[in-house]
Amino acid sequence: MYKDKKVIVVLPAYNAALTLEKTYNEIPFPLVDEVILCDDASKDDTVEVGTRLGIKHIIKHSQNKGYGGNQKSLYNKALELKGDIIIMLHPDYQYTPKLIPSMVNIIGEGLYEVVLGSRILGKGALKGGMPLYKFIANRFLTLFQNILVNYKLSEYHTGYRSFSANVLNSINFNKNSDDFVFDNQMLSQIIYKGFDIGEVTCPTKYFDEASSINFRRSAKYGLGVMMVSVKHRLSKMGLLSSKIYK
Repeated sequence: MYKDKKVIVVLPAYNAALTLEKTYNEIPFPLVDEVILCDDASKDDTVEVGTRLGIKHIIKHSQNKGYGGNQKSLYNKALELKGDIIIMLHPDYQYTPKLIPSMVNIIGEGLYEVVLGSRILGKGALKGGMPLYKFIANRFLTLFQNILVNYKLSEYHTGYRSFSANVLNSINFNKNSDDFVFDNQMLSQIIYKGFDIGEVTCPTKYFDEASSINFRRSAKYGLGVMMVSVKHRLSKMGLLSSKIYK
């Protein structure tokens, strides 16, 4: 608990058996009240590892629903459990759980209702192993998005995010894509609704066991991100009616 606010960490997992335990062991208990693991039809023993670690809430998809579909299950469960502060942490250990106290503090003190762990603030992205083409794409897409959605973030593509329950209850995230572009649709919805977003510097870690999408999926994601930004602008101008903003 943080000042009587229930803190829940959600773990969207796919083939995370090799890194789940290391990630889980760095979660700052007892600040965190609950952990929810959602296994998206992994081909390894992610669920067995989670059970051995004593994770109480484990959701197992019988069929792969995609990264966005995984998050929908997690956020709906977190709201069902009456979480006040919800942190999404990838169980592949690419993002450090040691930033959770800072993110909880920012939301718990009412400074921001959304906090992102940014890999771009500072100069650690390339040093931490981010592929050059991903870094360049990140910079281009972020500039494009900042202009189109009329906001300013260092990056829109981090998978390390924390939200107040009020934010999750205010946006229709269940209408978003089940694919990777879900993340960008969520940020678009949040900005569209007028919530402010805070950022904290997050170390970048790329290694063999960390999940990463290939070039083809990255290109598809990039096009999807641009479409989200265009739809955001058109919706704000009253020229388009999109179900994700309702």
